[in-house]
Amino acid sequence: MSDFAGMEDLLQDFLQEANDLLSDVDNKLVDLEKSPDDRGLLNDIFRGFHTIKGGAGFLNATELVTVCHRTETLFDKLRNGELSLSPELMDMIMAATKTVRDMFGELSSGVQPSPAEADLLENLKAAAEGNLEALAPPPVAAQAAQAVLPADKPGDPNWEALHASVSGEAKSGEVIPAATVIHSAENESGGGQEPPKSAPKPVVAPKSGGGGRRVESATRENTIRVDTARLDQVLNLSGEIGLTKNRLTSLRADILGGKNDSETLHALDQAVSQLDLLVSDLQNSVMKTRMQPIGRLFQKYPRIARDLARQLGKDVELVLAGEETEVDKNMIEDLSDPLIHLIRNAVDHGVESPDERAANGKPAKSLVRLEARQEGDHIVLIVADDGHGMNAERIRAKAVEKGLITEEEANTLDDRQSFNLILLPGFSTKTEISDVSGRGVGMDVVKTNIQKLNGSIDIRSEPGKGSVFLISLPLTLAILPVLLVLLGDQPFALPLSLVREILPIERDKVQEVGGKSTLVVRGEILPVISLVRLLGWTQERYPEYGVLMQTAERSFILGVDSFAGRDDAVIKSLEDFRPRGVAGVTTLSNGQIVLILDMKELLSDAFQQLDIGRGGSRVPSLDVA
Repeated sequence: MSDFAGMEDLLQDFLQEANDLLSDVDNKLVDLEKSPDDRGLLNDIFRGFHTIKGGAGFLNATELVTVCHRTETLFDKLRNGELSLSPELMDMIMAATKTVRDMFGELSSGVQPSPAEADLLENLKAAAEGNLEALAPPPVAAQAAQAVLPADKPGDPNWEALHASVSGEAKSGEVIPAATVIHSAENESGGGQEPPKSAPKPVVAPKSGGGGRRVESATRENTIRVDTARLDQVLNLSGEIGLTKNRLTSLRADILGGKNDSETLHALDQAVSQLDLLVSDLQNSVMKTRMQPIGRLFQKYPRIARDLARQLGKDVELVLAGEETEVDKNMIEDLSDPLIHLIRNAVDHGVESPDERAANGKPAKSLVRLEARQEGDHIVLIVADDGHGMNAERIRAKAVEKGLITEEEANTLDDRQSFNLILLPGFSTKTEISDVSGRGVGMDVVKTNIQKLNGSIDIRSEPGKGSVFLISLPLTLAILPVLLVLLGDQPFALPLSLVREILPIERDKVQEVGGKSTLVVRGEILPVISLVRLLGWTQERYPEYGVLMQTAERSFILGVDSFAGRDDAVIKSLEDFRPRGVAGVTTLSNGQIVLILDMKELLSDAFQQLDIGRGGSRVPSLDVA
């Protein structure tokens, strides 16, 4: 039975507010490290801990109150000038905030938090008394950064070694502006690099072992914060729809009673048009209630970057931009893990050590940029650094060595296509595992998570200057822009995000390469795949049109009979029975049910034996012939 029987609503309210407060405190701590004498930051952090302590006291969470009180006392001394902030003291404070967050995880499970590590409590007390010499030596400093990460999946290929194996020596050169730089690779010297001997020794993290503390609950939040103005808009629209419904009911009675003059029909037309407009507005307003500022997700990353950089002896600043950009709430939660992996990779392997940067004429401080912005009906996320950059030639050579592509294929790839090779499963493996790199999390896993959100990922890089990962996502998961294609009279819906263009298939221009059908589009050789064959149907006629589609790692032409236009599909999932290759269904305005195709599943079989790709240099076993 829960320790909070009868207080569940109060507990959830506390956890939601306290988690936001703690994330804000973590970010302010990162800022305080750069400006240790900033009284405003110290006061804000003090108030944050004080508020959390008050709520914890109301819930009788004694152990949480103890940690908050001792940390709060330490900040009171700092803001009054009785103590000075040092790197060692900051490490201890960061360990305290991690313990508080772990306690939130226990509270979310409905149990009172277990006591904090004795060493941490003693260190907080000794520090507040000014007795810094009595502080206990710490274990690994990166615990705070790693604790928020999900467990890696055993067996998945490790992607962090990519930089060690494919990146060239860092070249001196101009640093790319933070707005345009993004993600980089490590030099040839090795995978998990050791911190330099001069790196500061962190002071306190709770001791590991002995049972350990439960971390944050991984369950998905089932609540959402909605601005009251948005709810008022929904309420007003609902009222207007009710009035329009009454008007239609009255007109229906008149028409059934034989009143069908032009005035009555005109009034009916106006009422239907009004209802159409109101329903569209209501749909948009309801969708906006699902939208949340992505800043709620971003706010935990500065702490992760800070802790990892400190362990590695690097000076890294994580710059955030576009925090006000709104994204579907469910999408925000599913983006957390991929962004964490990309940021950790940028800090661990992307940026160089201060000594390396100095030797290459770069500023000692590295910049990693996390940005969100809306472009049309898509959200674009950018993770960037100004580090090593990746070497396309070395990536191609590594892919050939791994047997993922042939030398002939490698020669056909440009730099951009070469960078996408790192998204393939098994591109890089690593025998030695460091505390920082973790175990077996592949870039293909990051790519797969993005594709589950109907998004795509693109990579750009320049040796010696840095790299960029660009993630493109739909605004919401509930409505999907689709292209309606026809096989005979049967329509199917394709995600519009994968469609590059529509073109006719002229049989005399179709070339046979290795017994497979291809088309040359602006110098690019692309395989032609018949949708009929993908669905396992009998092909009775040659496709007349092609849809040039592009996924994260390949481009191809999908052969269809005709088109029925573009639509915004309201996706309805198939809970009990979902055929392979079907993402869901939608209903057209005429009432016809249309299947929304999952191209990733459909293509997996087609490309299993001959993995085309990476620019269309090979062709699939399924073609139009």
